[in-house]
Amino acid sequence: MSPIALLVMYCGLILAASLIGGWVPLLIRLTHERMELAVSFVSGVMLGVALLHLLPHAWMQRGAWLNAGAGDQVINHQLIDPVLWWLLAGFLGMFFMERFFCFHHHDVPEHNGTNGGLNTAHHGHRLTWTGAAIGLSVHSVIAGVALAASVAAEGRDDHTATLAGLGTFLAIVLHRPFDSMTLGTLMALGRRSMRARHLANALFALVVPLGVGLFFLGAGYESSEAPRLVSCALAFCAGTFLCIALSDLLPELQFHQHDRVKLSAALLGGLGLAWAVGQLDVHQ
Repeated sequence: MSPIALLVMYCGLILAASLIGGWVPLLIRLTHERMELAVSFVSGVMLGVALLHLLPHAWMQRGAWLNAGAGDQVINHQLIDPVLWWLLAGFLGMFFMERFFCFHHHDVPEHNGTNGGLNTAHHGHRLTWTGAAIGLSVHSVIAGVALAASVAAEGRDDHTATLAGLGTFLAIVLHRPFDSMTLGTLMALGRRSMRARHLANALFALVVPLGVGLFFLGAGYESSEAPRLVSCALAFCAGTFLCIALSDLLPELQFHQHDRVKLSAALLGGLGLAWAVGQLDVHQ
């Protein structure tokens, strides 16, 4: 399967997962425990994908672009340093976006009883659906770039590789329903109409494919500069995945000690899935 066909399939599945996530609050009532277990599992997948998939491929693509038998000193500065700077840029970019938009909240909501806002029990921020929509949309564009860059990196040498970008796809498709559910719940608490919620969910579902398209418009898949651009995109997205995973995992140390065994098992299960996908990628 060609990289383009693979991306079309991935985008279709991600779009479906996003739509389903927006419908979840209308169909079932989620418990706090089930949400936390799911978030821990998905965070483990994202953590594993960031460190075991995106970052190594960023280094490999950077090395392919250098394509020179340079000495260790050159490799250290021209290969490792830029990748780590892009990783840091992605982490800080997502960190500051969450700090100012306060959009990344996955928990059973509590109505504040006033004007449709949502208070979190952890840090007391008041969340609004407009701020969440902006933050989640930017986050989704970055996810689309990560998916396209992963497929470009893993499928470049073998256009029949059927598993190219599978790890990144799993991280996005598993996380996507939580983002849609967050947006839909906030709109419900903001007393938006059902029609507006369905429209917002449909538009939000299209943002990841938009990120995929933007990557290929800017990267020039067949150009000589493509490996360098893919490397930068992969490292930046690894930083964003790392920030998202840690923003979900670190609060557990303080607020979820009562479920520490189950949540730790869910985290390790997510990491195990990311590792297993990596092994499939190695042996394909």
